[in-house]
This record gives sequence, structure tokens and C-alpha cells, in this order.
Amino acid sequence: MASMTPQISTLVDMESPQNVLDEAKKIVFMMVPEFDAGRINGAFLDVLRLFDGRYPGYQACDTQYHDLKHTTDTFLAMARIVHGAAVTGQTFSERGIVLGLISALLHDSGYLLADGEEGPGARYTLVHISRSIAFMDGYLEARGFSKEDFHFCRNILHCTGLDVEIDEIQFASHENELLGKMLGTADLLGQMADRTYLEKLPFLYDEFKMAHVKGIGSELDFFRNTPKFFDMTKERFRQELGGVNQYMRHHFRMRWGSDEDLYMSAIERSMAYLKEILERPTDNCRTQLRRSGVIRNLERIRVTP
Repeated sequence: MASMTPQISTLVDMESPQNVLDEAKKIVFMMVPEFDAGRINGAFLDVLRLFDGRYPGYQACDTQYHDLKHTTDTFLAMARIVHGAAVTGQTFSERGIVLGLISALLHDSGYLLADGEEGPGARYTLVHISRSIAFMDGYLEARGFSKEDFHFCRNILHCTGLDVEIDEIQFASHENELLGKMLGTADLLGQMADRTYLEKLPFLYDEFKMAHVKGIGSELDFFRNTPKFFDMTKERFRQELGGVNQYMRHHFRMRWGSDEDLYMSAIERSMAYLKEILERPTDNCRTQLRRSGVIRNLERIRVTP
């Protein structure tokens, strides 16, 4: 009998921000039936305006990997992992849920350029977290949040840094720490489980080149190192991020009747296919990647040495 386990890409139309928001709110209402979604709705609409170039003082997003879809992928993954934890008995305050989800929405705002700022946004890759925190500080103040709320979100957002020592962050509470580790996890799961993740790797490679990230080698080297990065990611899940990725399985069981972490399943399928490609004689992985026409429509970004 064929397996009835769904693929994560079939559950929600991730190309539709409205569908993503609707699903995230449905998940939150499963945890808190009387939840006031006003601030989440407002922040989500503000982020749409920000990435589209309609937010006062900011240019439209020009990064092709860290784009709006990556943010909405992370946002929904965050809602799912919080819900999975709640299913197991973890408790979250309504404030914590709001601030956790807003942190997800703003976690890559540092790639956006202010009016008059020299681009492209990818050149700020290595400092995008500090830039995101600075944007979030002003944003939260303008929206009536307290300084304590900002500190809470700042701690959460720091956990998305791959070189950050999470044990050294001065979390405000256990809830703050848990939400931080959840966002660090959701950020990785959301992007790597994207059904066009492999097709988008050249975009990420170009962003790294523009930021002068050291040691990335050629684009082919970048593809070859991706399975190693996944192995490192799994170790990061177990160690620095406290194994909170295990909560995903509980979400999918409760929400979709599938007792499986569909994020990890999707990533493992992609890694298996990538390894298959890399075993073939090729100096260009792009020829093997055809989903959604991403590679066909890829506009190469010229990098000045």
C-alpha cells in the first residue's frame, strides 16, 4: 500500500503570503482560542510593505535568497514549532507568542536598504543580524511595544546567528530562551525544506560572494558542501538549539494527522537527490535542477572582485 504521508509543500500554498498568515493564525488559535491577532496581522502587513518597497524610508528587497518567501517560510515554521511544543505540555504566554512571531517576521529585515543606502542588500550578510535588531528596535517602539519587549525579541533574534554562542545570551526567562531556540531552528528548517531549496542555492552563493564570505570556493564547491552543512545543522539542532526541532512531529500529528516531521523528511529528500547529482560527472549542478523554472529564470548577479 502506498504511503499516505503528505509532503510539506502540499499542505499550504507557500507562494501566497495570505495563505501563510491564515495558517499561522489557525495554528495559534489552536493554542489560544481567544488570541488577539491584531498585532500579528499588523506586523505581517508591515513586513509585506517593507519587502515590497512600500514601507516609509526603505527600498524594496533586492536579495533573491533572503526574500519575502524566506521570511514567510520562517514565520510559519515558527508557529508550527511553538504549537508542537504546546501539544507536549509546554506553556506559552500570549505575549511570548506575539513576540516570537514578530521576531520571525523581522529576523532578516537587516537585508533591506534604507532610502539612500548603498546596496545591494546582500553585502550586509555578515552584519544582517545587528541591522535586523536595529530595525526591530525602531519598529517596536513605533508600534507601542515596551523596551522589555524589544529585549525579549532581541534575544530571540540573536539565536538565528550560526556563530552565536547561545549559552552566553542573557535570556529574560525560560520562555524567552525556548522561543529563541525555536526561531533559530525555524529559520533553518523553513529554508532547507523549501521544495526549490536546491534551485535557490546559486542565489545564496551569490549573496555570500557579494558579502565576501571567505572559503566558499566555486558554485560547484558550494553545492558539494551543502550535505556537510546539513550534517552540521542536525548537530546544531541537537546541541546549541536544544533539540526543539523534535516538537515539529507533534504539530504535524495534531494538525495534519501525520506522525512525522515533514520538514526533516523534505530536507532529507533534497539531500539525497543532491548527493545523487554530485555522483554524476558534472561541473554544473544547475542542469539537473528544474523545479519551478528557478534555474531557467536565474539572473546571475555580477560580483565585482
